[in-house]
Amino acid sequence: MKLLVDDLLGNYHKLVMDPVHGGIPLMRHEVDIIDHPLFQRLRFICQNDILSLVFPGATHSRFLHSIGAMHVGGRMFMALIENCLKRRNLSAEQTVDGDTLEAISYFNRLVRCACLLHDSGHCSFSHQFSRTRAIQQLLAKEGRWHQLWEGVEESARIQRHEGPLEHEHYSLRVAYEILKDIAPGPQLPELMDIVCLMETSDTEPSAVFSRHSTSLMKIVRSENAGTFGPEAFESGLKSLLSHLVSGELDADRADYMLRDGFHSSVTIGGFNLDHLLSNLHLGICSQTGWMGLAIAEKGVGSLEDFVYSRHQMYRQVYAHKTAQGFDWLLRAAMEEVMEQKEILQHIDQCLGNIENFGYLTDNYFWEAFRTHALSPGMTNARCILNRIKMPYLATRTNLSQEEENTYRAFLAKEEELPQSHIISSSITARFTKIKDDFSDIKVMYKGEPEQPDTFKLITQTSQFFTKFTDDRITHFYIDPVQTDNTPNHEAGDPIRT
Repeated sequence: MKLLVDDLLGNYHKLVMDPVHGGIPLMRHEVDIIDHPLFQRLRFICQNDILSLVFPGATHSRFLHSIGAMHVGGRMFMALIENCLKRRNLSAEQTVDGDTLEAISYFNRLVRCACLLHDSGHCSFSHQFSRTRAIQQLLAKEGRWHQLWEGVEESARIQRHEGPLEHEHYSLRVAYEILKDIAPGPQLPELMDIVCLMETSDTEPSAVFSRHSTSLMKIVRSENAGTFGPEAFESGLKSLLSHLVSGELDADRADYMLRDGFHSSVTIGGFNLDHLLSNLHLGICSQTGWMGLAIAEKGVGSLEDFVYSRHQMYRQVYAHKTAQGFDWLLRAAMEEVMEQKEILQHIDQCLGNIENFGYLTDNYFWEAFRTHALSPGMTNARCILNRIKMPYLATRTNLSQEEENTYRAFLAKEEELPQSHIISSSITARFTKIKDDFSDIKVMYKGEPEQPDTFKLITQTSQFFTKFTDDRITHFYIDPVQTDNTPNHEAGDPIRT
């Protein structure tokens, strides 16, 4: 009962002051997770790799983003609960019992923990790490998943993966290791319940999850729940909570859009989070058997702002021509230093052993770059350290592979350079997966007090989501390393990403 009272009264253990969200309260078990060495390593991994070479303020870390995502995830879940209670219109005869309050407390802590750990598997320079060819070969090494989970019995309950690993697979492994190491307590949710909400996981929730799920059903309007049984509700609840952690409207995106926009000193990443949450509902329709996130009709505009702001962040910040040039140089510099056998072996060991994995941060590569930059001649590492930009030539959108090669040849002729000196770097400006048949989120039309709510596909309410698509943006540059070192180099195979 003390745990429940502490949750309801906001009796937190520590307070983190965050420049984006203000004071973020932390419970004792969350502090234990954050203090673990495998989580502390996120302090030394930049959220946006080397974006600070273009937007100087963008030096914020994965560490602070993870705490921010935890905070937003908790707010999202509690908004669902608050709106459930408002819709149920509780009277003196309809009260929330202790079991339901305990369930609310449990799922709130569960969502917060899953959001806190969702990015714990990121490596050096975040997404640029897995885009480097030498790294991709290591991540695709045969038996890598089994090597990473060797000796862990619970690995049998976590989805096996035979292809190249991504940071989501490492997040599962890191989350398991952290949760296994910290002291168990009444606040900490079940380990496998946390894991089952994370990406690439295929685990089943625990008996504790099931028990609390049954209790949570009591606050859903009975006319909406209809014939939904405990098992169907539990399955739908697991899916819904997973989408709060990673989905089209999730805590991860909500935090990084606000945070990246703030630290980059741009306004295009902004949206009204408060208004969005006030219109977020737990949607359930007994007639169709659908359960998921629902947005009230009057909140569709806020969802449109959320989606469009992310798209504009991609186009104006992440796909900035100078930023993409530096990203290409960064990957090339990582390739350079990994030609050294000892560095390649060290990274291989880190990717195959969770204890060594904790030492794989941005700092390791920065030191390798500084050493390599002492080599004679121009190197990619020296370009990164001295902020030597690649001469920019042009930008084109949605080119086919053949069109890209043709345009590169055209630029080489225009610049009177070998074609191998013309670099192309591409990034996809994401829009949304919300299309005609998207059903993870629906628009809720509120029913009368004794009538069920109705739900429609988002595209039946708003045409906005069909107006834009993902765009593949390709920038073209002159390679400063080849041009400086081999001025008479003959044309060869083009270098591209």
